[in-house]
Amino acid sequence: MKWIFFDLGATLVDETDVYTSRCDFAVRQLKMDHAEFMNKIYEYAKISPTPIRSAAKAYGVTLPEWDNSLEKLYESTHRVVAALHGRYKLGIIANQSLGTQERIDNWGIGKYFDVVASSAEAGCAKPDLRIFNLALEKAGCDPSDAVMVGDRLDNDIIPAKKLGMKTVWVRQGFAIYQSIDDESARPDHIVYSIDELPELDFFPEG
Repeated sequence: MKWIFFDLGATLVDETDVYTSRCDFAVRQLKMDHAEFMNKIYEYAKISPTPIRSAAKAYGVTLPEWDNSLEKLYESTHRVVAALHGRYKLGIIANQSLGTQERIDNWGIGKYFDVVASSAEAGCAKPDLRIFNLALEKAGCDPSDAVMVGDRLDNDIIPAKKLGMKTVWVRQGFAIYQSIDDESARPDHIVYSIDELPELDFFPEG
């Protein structure tokens, strides 16, 4: 069995509406120009997996709880996941609040995933290697037979590479502000949309 593990936020799940809500809240609290606050977010996006929260904290603002109800799948997520499910076993390794399985079931994609490792249930969060190892153990999969697909170099690519997994960096959302500074962060593949994933040969013969 060859496995592909996915991050969720900004990889399979479009969080744009949540971002907008949180940015609007911070700007109202600060009575700040929206563009100025966004520039601070872009700075933190280079180094933080939670750039909006980091930017808000820098200005002394505590954001409200993450609103899962504003999340939605990217338009092509269902089609892409269905196509890959016919060729590989699929799993999820994601920093998520409680109820990840229920959310993916409600979106109609839960049936495609044999393993779901969510930080809220696992008790550890990426980039902690324990959550990756937990997913691999559940899958009965050697790291060399697994791919990690995610939008963050720091949370997804670097820890997966440490374990010997293959990696795909989905460079969309705030990930476009990250850069590959050394070989530890260099993925096996870079894509700019999950639409590109079915075209990749993750486990070539030989």
